[in-house]
Amino acid sequence: MIVKPIFSVMGKIGLLIIEVVVSYVLGHNVYRMLKDGKMYTIGQVANFLGVSRDTLKFYEEKDLVKPKQNIENGYRKYSHFDIYDITTVNFYREIDIEIKKIQELRKSKSIDGIQSLLEEKEQEVLLEIEYKKLLLKKIQIVKEDCKKIKQFLGEYIVKEMKPLALKGEIEHFTAYEEYDTLKKNADSLKKAVTLTSLRRVIQFNEEGILEDKFIIVRKVEGLDEEIEGKILSHPTCVYTIIEDGRWSTGGKNIDQLVEANLRKFAIEEGYELLGQVYINLLLTTYEDGLERVFLEIYAPIK
Repeated sequence: MIVKPIFSVMGKIGLLIIEVVVSYVLGHNVYRMLKDGKMYTIGQVANFLGVSRDTLKFYEEKDLVKPKQNIENGYRKYSHFDIYDITTVNFYREIDIEIKKIQELRKSKSIDGIQSLLEEKEQEVLLEIEYKKLLLKKIQIVKEDCKKIKQFLGEYIVKEMKPLALKGEIEHFTAYEEYDTLKKNADSLKKAVTLTSLRRVIQFNEEGILEDKFIIVRKVEGLDEEIEGKILSHPTCVYTIIEDGRWSTGGKNIDQLVEANLRKFAIEEGYELLGQVYINLLLTTYEDGLERVFLEIYAPIK
């Protein structure tokens, strides 16, 4: 009887046991990737993962994936691990983590570090949501202003002027050196100056204009809102919307015409003007390169 050496008998069994142990330790999928040395082209990977070739090259430039490259023809070859790295990058990009942060994560990042990163991102998103809510509100206000222009342009009605909080004053809307006051107090989403928080206030009598100034205001949203400073409110006003600007007026001053029309309507309706007018810029558009300016007017009456 020929007896085979025990080593040769146990060799295959030993290798099988080692293979099972390694598979268990590394995880079946990872071990499978180690065992399978198959490589894929950039076109195949782009197709598999739903990303562009440029994106894959960008990831490579940022050291987020390191495919093997043929020196002679420059073709890239991606292993299973390369593909897995790309899906990991995609995962973090899906939740809008910046490339720089992913680069840091690739070097070393604990679970606590990832949690801290996500909390930071969460705060950014919450601030963005708050901004988007305010932006949506602004858009809806301007849409409503468009409706008002179509409804009340050239029309006169009696209407309340809702409360406004007085926040400051400038000499004129062309007093640009005073715009710091406007920037500090304007109800704007961004630092850039707009004129939506300005109100032109004209004081007049039978003889003409007594005072002409520009005030900075904010709308009072609710009765329970805490407001610093003076509140402007007039329950009964003549209300209208007029068009100004070079396209409509040819650059002529229409103050006297507007005052005459307000006075005429007030008298016809049995009211008396109180000698004050608030003018609000609603919207500016252009026709043939010339501005069309739509102004909302409140003239308090009794």
